[in-house]
Amino acid sequence: MAPPPMVQKAAIESALVELLEAQRRARKLAEEIAEGPDEIVLSVLIEAIAGARTRRKEEDRVLELEALAQILGHLTGPRAVDALIDILGSEDAPARHAAGLILEDVAYERFKEVALGVERALEKLPSDHLALTELPYLLVEIPEPGALKLIHRFLDHPNEEVVAAGIEAAVELGDPASIQKLSRLEKDVRLVELEDDEPDGPEEGSVTIGELAKEARLMLESLGSEEPA
Repeated sequence: MAPPPMVQKAAIESALVELLEAQRRARKLAEEIAEGPDEIVLSVLIEAIAGARTRRKEEDRVLELEALAQILGHLTGPRAVDALIDILGSEDAPARHAAGLILEDVAYERFKEVALGVERALEKLPSDHLALTELPYLLVEIPEPGALKLIHRFLDHPNEEVVAAGIEAAVELGDPASIQKLSRLEKDVRLVELEDDEPDGPEEGSVTIGELAKEARLMLESLGSEEPA
């Protein structure tokens, strides 16, 4: 037999009080950690990221990576940005999402720090690092003139998936400055897999970079032609 409604209500209220207190305690601990010496804090956090990735359960990995991303968002400097980009390349989508939101917040306040981190990522990360396919979409959300220039750098990347992400980001921004860059890719025959089923796709959901680039160029040109004179 289920307990009476008043007993259930009391139990829920007690659990809620406990949860809120735990949240306050977690926030206070995070602030205390972030206030420590930068070099020591960053070293500890970077080690903790590696440790979190070894957790067998996804929920444990995500919980730890999300918490670490939150702390990193309070820190400044290149190592903090690089660590957030590292989490952005996690296999677990919720961890990527958390890191992306925090990087976006940091970029609103300190765009140059994030921009330099993106440049380092393009130069140093393995070509198949998941962060490289996430960063173009992050840049779309940042209202800075330099964001488009960074997105264009993804169009020159050796990995076709990264290039495809750059193409989609260029379309989302809708800036005609991307047209010339896209035109140069129209003969690229590398194949990428589409996430959504496209009825005109050449091979069961796959499409060439060249086809993506051409479609993107035509879309941008049509947007330009619709603008009032």
